Amino acid sequence: MFVRTVYKLQKLRWNLSYTMLILILLIASIIVISPIAYALATSLRIPSESFTLPPRWIPIPPDFSNYEAVFSTVPLGHYVVNSMFITLSIVVAQVATSALAGYAFARLNFPAKNLLFWLILATMMIPQQATIIPVFVEISKIGLADTRSALILPAVATAFGTFLMRQYFMRIPNEFEEAALIDGASHWRIFWSIYLPMVRPGLTVLAILSFNGYWNEFLRPLVFLKSIDKFTLPLGLVNLQGYMGTGSISVVLAGVIISLLPVLIIYILGQRYLVEGIMLGGLKA
Repeated sequence: MFVRTVYKLQKLRWNLSYTMLILILLIASIIVISPIAYALATSLRIPSESFTLPPRWIPIPPDFSNYEAVFSTVPLGHYVVNSMFITLSIVVAQVATSALAGYAFARLNFPAKNLLFWLILATMMIPQQATIIPVFVEISKIGLADTRSALILPAVATAFGTFLMRQYFMRIPNEFEEAALIDGASHWRIFWSIYLPMVRPGLTVLAILSFNGYWNEFLRPLVFLKSIDKFTLPLGLVNLQGYMGTGSISVVLAGVIISLLPVLIIYILGQRYLVEGIMLGGLKA
C-alpha cells in the first residue's frame, strides 16, 4: 500500500512537471511566433487598417496589393540576387575554413596550438561595431570598397565556426585515426574520407546559422556599400520606409515577410539536421 501511494505521488509530480513544461513552451512559442504572425496579418490588410485595434489576425479577404507595391517600389529581385550571392559565398567559405581549422586544432599537434586557439576565441569577445571602421579602412585601401567582395572577404573565416567544428572533431574516437594511419593514409585523406562525413551534422548547423546571420545582416552593407545596384535585401528594404509617412506599415511588413521566406525555407529543410547536429555537439566520446 505504501509503495503504491509513493508511486502515485511520483506519477502525479511527473505529470505536473510535464504539464508545466508544456505550458512554458507554449507561452514561449506564442511570444516568438506572435510578432511574425502580426507582420503577416498586417501585410495582408489594406493600408487603412494597419493600426486598427484590436488587430485583425485573419484578414478577410486578404489584400495582396502591398506585395505588388513592394515589387513596384524597389528592385526586389536584384536585391535578392545580391543577398543570395553574398550569403552563399560566405556560407561556403566559412564551412570550408571552419572544418579545416577545427580539424587542425582538434587532431593535429603544432607549436602554440592552444595559445592560438584561445586568441581566436578571444576575438569573439570584440563587438562588430568596434572593428567595422578599421575593416572598412583596410578594404578601402585595397580598392574593394563598394563591392560585394568587401562583404565576403572579411567573413571568410569565423572564430565561432572554428570552435564549433573543433568540438565535433574532438568527440570522434582516436581509433579511427590510428587505424587509418596504420593503413598509410595521410592526414588529408583522413580528414576528407573519414572525419568530414562524420561531422556532417556540425557542418549543417554551421551553414544554417551562418546563412541566417548574413542573410539578415544590415550594419556591414550599410557601411561598405554605396551603389544602389549592390544593395542587399535588408538594406534595400529601407527604401520602403517612405510608406510609413502615409500612416501605413503594411507595405513595409510585406517586404519583411518576403525577406523571411528564404530563412524559413532553410530552417524547414534543415530542421532535422539542425536538431541532430546540436544534440551530437553536446556529446563527447
